[in-house]
Amino acid sequence: MTVVLAVVCDDGVVIGADSQITESGRGLSFPAQKLHPLGDCAAWGGSGARGVLNDLRPLLQDSATAILEAPDIGDELQERVLPVFKKHYENYIPDVPGEGAGGGVSAYLLAAGYSQGGPWIVEINPNGLIGRYEDVGFHAIGSGAPMAQQAGALLSHFRMTKRPVEYGVVGVVRVLEALERTSPSVGGPFSVACIREEGAHHLNEKEIAKALKDAERWRDLEQKALDGLFD
Repeated sequence: MTVVLAVVCDDGVVIGADSQITESGRGLSFPAQKLHPLGDCAAWGGSGARGVLNDLRPLLQDSATAILEAPDIGDELQERVLPVFKKHYENYIPDVPGEGAGGGVSAYLLAAGYSQGGPWIVEINPNGLIGRYEDVGFHAIGSGAPMAQQAGALLSHFRMTKRPVEYGVVGVVRVLEALERTSPSVGGPFSVACIREEGAHHLNEKEIAKALKDAERWRDLEQKALDGLFD
């Protein structure tokens, strides 16, 4: 299970991902980096076929400037990503004699950043369709996305779009931590980037640890508020 999620804040956008890769057909599970820089003021993560995502990584790194300066970032991402998708789809062999069902070649991409005067969240799905979510304020991809979307809905009343990115970081970490506790196939370490107009900052281990402690303080404050609800 993979989860990559992004949330819009008052002064930017935060994107985060877990790091656990599960290959159920081989009985393997191991950590891998799922969140990657996209130029100086954006980042992206992917879910699905690792071969597809591995091909996208150098491509997006080399074309980051063109993507971020394009009149429509969604259209530019789509134009770069589709040839990679099509190449893998055309060469995919669904039925291999003597082997079980393959893992497939579908992949999702979620990118978030701050450019052209505001934050944005763009998804490219396996069909090559573009999704824009900056107006929604939250989006997630991956097999853990349904649970992440539910968690995002449960946190919506905290109005993250009206708060600075420091709150967004804690919100993203809290959702990732909740998914790690409820699903054996979501695991850390977590990767998080907070992106403002001046650029993207990818949190280091100490900053992630602090965000986890802040999320714990948040839960404690909620518990105290609930304990005194009927006093």
